[in-house]
Amino acid sequence: MHVRLRNAAGGVKEVKVGFSWTTLLFGFFPALFRGDLKWAVIMFIISAAVGVFTVGFGAWIPGIVFSFVYNKIYIKELLEKGYHPADEHAQSALRTNGIIAA
Repeated sequence: MHVRLRNAAGGVKEVKVGFSWTTLLFGFFPALFRGDLKWAVIMFIISAAVGVFTVGFGAWIPGIVFSFVYNKIYIKELLEKGYHPADEHAQSALRTNGIIAA
């Protein structure tokens, strides 16, 4: 499910709520392409650290974990930066998924 977030300047971002298939398949690259440099670096470092300790076999494990949480993290950071739900559908979807309070 996608929702639209709008900032005070009128900028609109359409973001996916829920599981992130792109993060599962491409690791930290979706965060990098979204301009979310902080989380791209965090994902890369965690994957590299796990990969070093497991001789490369476990580097995919953080990707699975981040697939479940990254979209929620990204939306929360956008809300902190001044974005807000653009319509009632977005508001209810964010409430349903526990991203914003009722």
